[in-house]
Amino acid sequence: MLVLKAVSLGELHGYGILRRIHQFAGGAFLPEQGALYPALYRLVRQGYLQSRWGTSEANRRARYYRLTAAGRRKLGDEVSGWNRLVGAMQTALDTKA
Repeated sequence: MLVLKAVSLGELHGYGILRRIHQFAGGAFLPEQGALYPALYRLVRQGYLQSRWGTSEANRRARYYRLTAAGRRKLGDEVSGWNRLVGAMQTALDTKA
């Protein structure tokens, strides 16, 4: 969900996605590259992201990712599911014995 959210704000290369997620999380966590890149390949295979080769700010060859229409729908579904889960957890935690 965080990968889709990061890319929903604009096309990014892998390291840019890591930095944006770190920023979203207020610095609380930074995803490992070893977890990110398999997730990116999976999201491309599933049709949620498209990729292209380009040149990074450091003048290096990098793969850039952008959200597809299916990815935008998937992000909406994931956010809705997350919000339902958070609401259910909050209700459970607020329950008095």
